[in-house]
Amino acid sequence: MPIVRDPLNPKLSMWHFLAFYLRFWREKMDLSLTQCGEIMGVQRGTVSNFEAGRRRPQEDHMRALDKHYGTGWLFQLLLWFARMAHDPDWGRQLVKYEQEAHLIKTYHGQVIPLALQTDEYTWSYVQAGTPKDFEAEMAERVARKKSFFDRGTDVEMWATLDESVLAREVGDPTVMKAQLEHLLAMADLPQVSLRIVPFKSGAHVGVDGPLQVLSLDGRDIAYSGAQNGGRLIETPGEVRELSVMFDRIGAKALSEAGSREIIKRYLESFQ
Repeated sequence: MPIVRDPLNPKLSMWHFLAFYLRFWREKMDLSLTQCGEIMGVQRGTVSNFEAGRRRPQEDHMRALDKHYGTGWLFQLLLWFARMAHDPDWGRQLVKYEQEAHLIKTYHGQVIPLALQTDEYTWSYVQAGTPKDFEAEMAERVARKKSFFDRGTDVEMWATLDESVLAREVGDPTVMKAQLEHLLAMADLPQVSLRIVPFKSGAHVGVDGPLQVLSLDGRDIAYSGAQNGGRLIETPGEVRELSVMFDRIGAKALSEAGSREIIKRYLESFQ
């Protein structure tokens, strides 16, 4: 039976356009999925996933197609524009990358990272937002947390937080006390490294907003947060810049032991 795929809308994003064009050219050249996979050095199913938008191709795949099709830099440029353009589906793609990552480096100056939140803390932020369905939003966030811990030590998290995260009382005192206790428990896990940037450290580049760097098999991707969303970054040069920024923030942070002590000081205020 022929493979039936959901139709892609090339007007939706550059990623959809690239996926649409990959299939268009393969069929124009009268190639099967297997034959196209041999050109790119991947399996038949991977080509299918590229064309359906379920997976994203890399530079070497596009270079191989340009060489075989005689299209110069066409597919390599399409990949570059897809990576640079705004992707309205960035949130779903970020979740997918989080599930594939073996190392997640995250910085936040306003809120505790989702994977380290209690459900009550998470619910406070869900209610502070503007989703149409609070229960559905909460269920989605709880599922993301669960997907991290279900993997055990197969994925590490290096979390760096500004002290302001500890100072901001979220929910009520009971919620915040439980969250700080939970944060200490998370810091004791072998797959979690937690460090705090104290107020006394002064100015640092983290004031520009939250960021994540996710290490996948063979490459890193990054996420830069902003109001009304954020931006998923896949261009290697920009990813390296975000990784260096994470390290610069970390240079201002306390040690893991010192970070536990500052969390304990805030916890004492709720006793």
